[in-house]
Amino acid sequence: MIVKLGLTTLLLSSILYATADMKKWLRPVEVPQPKDNKMTPARIELGKLLYFDKRLSADETISCATCHHPKRGWTDLEPVAKSVGVGRGPRNSPTVLNTGYQNRQFWDGRVRTLEQQALGPIEADVEMNMPLIVLIPKLNKIQGYKKLFKKAYPSSNGSITKEYLAKAIASFERTVVSTIAPFDKFAMGNKKAISEEATEGFELFQNKAHCMDCHDKFNFSDGSFHNIGLNDGELTGKELGRYLTKDRPAWYGVFKTPTLRDVTRSAPYFHDGSVKTLTEATSICASGGRYKNNVKNKSTYIVDRNLSNDEINKIVAFLKTLEGPDMELKIPTKFPQ
Repeated sequence: MIVKLGLTTLLLSSILYATADMKKWLRPVEVPQPKDNKMTPARIELGKLLYFDKRLSADETISCATCHHPKRGWTDLEPVAKSVGVGRGPRNSPTVLNTGYQNRQFWDGRVRTLEQQALGPIEADVEMNMPLIVLIPKLNKIQGYKKLFKKAYPSSNGSITKEYLAKAIASFERTVVSTIAPFDKFAMGNKKAISEEATEGFELFQNKAHCMDCHDKFNFSDGSFHNIGLNDGELTGKELGRYLTKDRPAWYGVFKTPTLRDVTRSAPYFHDGSVKTLTEATSICASGGRYKNNVKNKSTYIVDRNLSNDEINKIVAFLKTLEGPDMELKIPTKFPQ
């Protein structure tokens, strides 16, 4: 099944007329899908219901959408994630937008696929805190869900397992993609689609500011991991980032490069949610990090680019052109019984 993601024939044909150096910024026509979980309407609809269903949490107060809501840039607009009860998680909620294009999931990249990612927050004690050994029997008692799982995954015969649960949620998450933003129209050849200030910001983004070193191609991410100098001295706990998955020196304090698509909607910024504005976030990256010295394993890309305030503002003007209209989505209010 080829998913066109809402692109019209006109927009698809416009891609053909984009200059060679601009085509890399344009969205692929198809979202990558695993062979054993091709997207179908039944799987997407089932995954959407599960994504918004608060019964998947221990006290039935939060859902996947609580921390990754479509009206909040697919985040929660909070510094760190909410968890069951009154607790908080240790990291900022990353956007779900365009995660289908990523080859690593979570800030530390500890899993590769959306299927692997989908179950993590459900069981995490700092998020939904619902053990799968409790959740799976609970879902199997809901006849409405059993029918939907049988329709979406005939091989399940209506028996809900953690594997099918993960596949369904992942199928919906792959539909969460950025829409056509002003920059996309610019990349397709409409040079009036963004302002002169934003155009100059795009030039700075690619060249003097070196933003493109980490934020490249359609999703404005290299898919890699970097320490951008947000903390100095020895790191502990979750600030160790990818190093916690395996203690490789190169992974010390590094975190995944986030997409910049719809970045205007997903404040506060960075893995710790410590920065409130896009201007400040841009300034930190362009000036060599929050801390210049005593930062162990800081990325070689994070150096002071000697940008003026005016140049920072132009880059921010460009980043604003990456915001597109809301994707078409009817949020469910009724769930299977």
